[in-house]
Amino acid sequence: MELLHTTYQVQDRVGLITLNRPERMNAFTVQMRNELLYLLGEADQDDQVRALVVTGAGRAFCAGMDLAAGGSTFDYTSRYPQEDSLSRHRDGGGQVALAAYNCRKPVIAAMNGPAVGVGLTMTLAMDMRLAAEDAKMGLVFTQRGLVPEACSSWFLTRLVGAGKALELVCTGRVFRAGEMADSGLFNHLLPADQVLPKALELAREIAANTSATSVALAKAMLWHGLGEPDPQSVHLIDSKVFYWAGRQPDAAEGIQSFLEKRPPEFKLSPTKDMPDFYPWWKEPKV
Repeated sequence: MELLHTTYQVQDRVGLITLNRPERMNAFTVQMRNELLYLLGEADQDDQVRALVVTGAGRAFCAGMDLAAGGSTFDYTSRYPQEDSLSRHRDGGGQVALAAYNCRKPVIAAMNGPAVGVGLTMTLAMDMRLAAEDAKMGLVFTQRGLVPEACSSWFLTRLVGAGKALELVCTGRVFRAGEMADSGLFNHLLPADQVLPKALELAREIAANTSATSVALAKAMLWHGLGEPDPQSVHLIDSKVFYWAGRQPDAAEGIQSFLEKRPPEFKLSPTKDMPDFYPWWKEPKV
């Protein structure tokens, strides 16, 4: 796929996706959505990629949806007649969020500057968020006659709690990332020039020290555990996954490398070597 609004590179088993419309503060477009969906899908299937970092070119992360179409920007009946149906329309930010959520590799948002609207909501489904402490952020939908999207009504409440989520959404207020230091929204708040290096450092730590299948399974366990009704049901899942993992060569290698005081050499692939009960959350409950 030709990349027009993003760039992509892989180094040290870390994929780096850069939103690349700096002259428009990386405003979100349909083209950008399509490229993100493609890149997240490619990284999910690429065993040479162990973690992903998403950042923005220039001084912004993503200023939200490109509003060049003016007041009709979100009127899909005129702009996209093929989606002129409540049943057919699918929110683009939500498609990106779900692609990040379903990716078996950890996805880290390196929010190097302002992130507003979809520029913020699409990161809520990513596994970690690092932000420039002075960057302006905002869930401004209610101030634009809109509602939050990108599955954020599910992710935001789980990250910051219902009360804080309602405050941010109902006011639509713009805030500095540093104001949310203790909210759970961000993993790290840093000076802008340190955000991407720190995100890449985290991604390389994952790539160098962990089993790819262990990370993919752990990511799924943590996210999907949020939907389980009680600790007992999570215990049953944990037991099954742990039993499977303990019989695999990566577990033997992890123990042996520790005893021999050397870096591990894990071999299993999350595209080829996952347990036959994965994805367990899609199986009927019994």
